[in-house]
Amino acid sequence: MTEHELQQQRAHNWRTAGNPVQTFEDARSFVDDVGFCLMYRERSLPLVATFVGAYAGSSENLPDAVHAFADPRAKPATELAVRLLRERAAFDVSLSAGCDLIVSPALFPFFYALLGDHNPKAIPKVRTQGAVISPLAITVFEALQNQGPLNKTMLREKVGREMSEAALDRALNELRAVLKITRIDYREGQGTFWDVFYRWAPDAVKEGINISVPEAISALVSKYLESTVAAGQEDIEQLLSRLTSRSKVREAVNALLAARELVWMPAGAKTLLHLAPALEPRNPVRRRPVHG
Repeated sequence: MTEHELQQQRAHNWRTAGNPVQTFEDARSFVDDVGFCLMYRERSLPLVATFVGAYAGSSENLPDAVHAFADPRAKPATELAVRLLRERAAFDVSLSAGCDLIVSPALFPFFYALLGDHNPKAIPKVRTQGAVISPLAITVFEALQNQGPLNKTMLREKVGREMSEAALDRALNELRAVLKITRIDYREGQGTFWDVFYRWAPDAVKEGINISVPEAISALVSKYLESTVAAGQEDIEQLLSRLTSRSKVREAVNALLAARELVWMPAGAKTLLHLAPALEPRNPVRRRPVHG
């Protein structure tokens, strides 16, 4: 495969080849096909599809989260993404502040297996990478657990009006990072509404609890390569190290290579990882008719 052919196939998969996502059904189909995508462009993750790019039907001059407010494509794309979240046709996963993924219902349990709590109703204690959850985040979680869904104004009424906007945002981001809470809606004049994840998507959370870490990583690697066609091991690690350790990602990739589910392939001047082609089904043996 040449570099040009690879770029063409990615553009087709990511809906940036002049084939934009415009309707709710288009958006649902796109997210189901790619498995997960960034909401906006993220410079550190160039080989991940974006929802705003799919909406625009182009990869040209896509905004990042900081500059989305100034891009006319961002508002209608966000409204479409919010509708997916509202109708549980997609789920929201935060990789870091301002770096959000839109994830298909089928793939979300694998994210939960890596980031979520095996006791989803329990008070959160530890974040990804071992950072301690702040007391304010715990208070916010308890308010949502007991009285959610709530928006920021409602949360201030429950938690304390003197709380600053920045402090509340930090608390919400801490809880989002470990999939304790999720955005479930946005209403003009009222802002984003939040709820605890185990109540919003109980079946998905239950499924995620029962998935092992190696199984989850393998599923995400496979879906990523299906969407991106082919990628370097560094690209895979750069993405999934946001969810788990690089050593575990390498182990999963090596296991997939050993099982011949992944193969190395030339792409221009590079050698990249690619999903192994599906085996052709063997033709059944045709029995000769018995006469007489």
